[in-house]
Amino acid sequence: MVRLLQYSDVETVYDEPRRCGALAGTLAALGDDALVLGSGDNTAPGALSIATEGRIALHFFDAVEPDAETFGNHDFDFGPASARDIAAAAPQRWLCANASVDGRRFAPEATEPSATFEVGETTVGVVGVAHPKTAVMNPAARGVEFTDPVPAIRREVAALRARDVDHVVVISHCGRLDEQIARETDVDAILGGHVHDVYENVIDGTAVVRPGRAGRYVSVIELDGPHVTVYEVDDEHVDDELVETLRAARAEHGLDEVVATVETPIPRTEEAVTVAGSRIGNLVVDSLRWRTGADVAISPPGTIRSGDALAGDVTVAELIGLAPYEDELTVVELSGARLREAFVAVPTGYYENEFPERFCSYVSGARLVWDDAAGELLEATVDGERVDPDRTYRVAVADYLVETTHVNDAFGPTDVIERYGLAVDAIVDYAREVGLNGGEGSRVERPTL
Repeated sequence: MVRLLQYSDVETVYDEPRRCGALAGTLAALGDDALVLGSGDNTAPGALSIATEGRIALHFFDAVEPDAETFGNHDFDFGPASARDIAAAAPQRWLCANASVDGRRFAPEATEPSATFEVGETTVGVVGVAHPKTAVMNPAARGVEFTDPVPAIRREVAALRARDVDHVVVISHCGRLDEQIARETDVDAILGGHVHDVYENVIDGTAVVRPGRAGRYVSVIELDGPHVTVYEVDDEHVDDELVETLRAARAEHGLDEVVATVETPIPRTEEAVTVAGSRIGNLVVDSLRWRTGADVAISPPGTIRSGDALAGDVTVAELIGLAPYEDELTVVELSGARLREAFVAVPTGYYENEFPERFCSYVSGARLVWDDAAGELLEATVDGERVDPDRTYRVAVADYLVETTHVNDAFGPTDVIERYGLAVDAIVDYAREVGLNGGEGSRVERPTL
C-alpha cells in the first residue's frame, strides 16, 4: 500500500508555534512509510513570514523533511528570487511544470517539473503545478509566466509513464481547477491547495483532496483504491523543538506585544472573513479609512486570513496575521461615476474564480444595495448621501487593488494621489488607538442572495 501525506496553505501557522509544532508532529507520526508532499502557500503569508521574507518556513521544512513541494501564489510574495532561494535552501525537491521565465523553466537550478520517488518496491511519479493566474493574483510574481496546467501535466505524465512508474500524482496549487485536471489527465491523485476548503473526493478514479489552511488538517491518500482521509491535527504529537524556535522568533521580531483587548470575541471563520458585514472585515477596512481620512475604503475578502477568534489580549502577530502582506496603503481619486464602477466589483470581484457567491468586499464610509438576481447596484451612498457622479472622492485601498485587476479593475496606478506606508501597520495602529470593540453592522445589503 502506497501512502501520501499532504500539508498545504499553512500560511500563518508559523505565527502560532504550538499549532505548527502539532502539525509537524502529526506529519512525523503518520509519515514513516509515506511520501510527504506540500502543495503551495507554505512559506507565506504571515507575520513571521514578512519579518523573514518567507525563510521562517525553512524551520518547518527541516523538521518535517518533506519529499516534494510546489509553488503557491503567496510563495512569490517576496519576489521570484526569494522563492528560488528558499526552494534551493529547503530539504525537499521543488516541482513546477508550468512556470517559466523567458521560455526557460523557472529557477532550473532549484526546481524540476516532475520527479520519481521509491516507496518500498513502488515507484511514484510526482508532477507539480502552480495556478495559471499566479502572476495576476500576485504582482510580486510578475516576470514569471504560468501556463495552463493540463498540457504541462499531460507532458510530464507521458514521460513518467514511459519510465514505467507505478503511480503518478500531482501536487497542485490550482484550487477548483483540480476537478478539471482529474477529468482531463491520466493521474492517480491530485493533492491540491489555494482554495481553503477541506475537500476529499474521487473523480473518474482520481483522488482529489485539499486539507484547508493554517495547519489544521493533513490529508492521507492511499493510492491502492484510492482512499482519501483528512485528519484534524491535535496536540497528541508535538515537535517541541520547533515550537521553541518559533516562539523565539516571535519575541525577536516584537510580535508578542499586546496592543488591544477584545471584550466580545471577533469570529475569524472562513465564512466570517469573506462575507459582507462581518466584524473582522469591517474592522480591517475601517482601519484603512481611519489612517487616510478618505471618504471611502474598500478591502477584498480574500485578503483576510481565517483563524481563531480574536479574544482577550490581542498581539501584534495576531493583527498582522489578519492581512499579512507588504501592500502599501494608497488613496486613489475617483469621480462619482467611477466610484460606482468600483462599487459594482464589491460583490462580484471573485465570481470569475468560482468562489462562493457569499464572497463580498468590505466597504467603510459607504452603504450599498446590490441585487444579485439582476446583477445590479441599486443604491450607493457615501456619508449618507447618494453618490454624485460629478463629485471627486478619495478612496483608500491596499495597492494590491491598484496593481492588479484580479478583484477590482475600476482604478489603477495613475489614480493614486497619496501613499501611507504599509496597510497592515494601519490595522495595528488602529487597534492601539481606537480599539477592536467596534465594527458592527453590514454596509452591503444583498436582499436577493
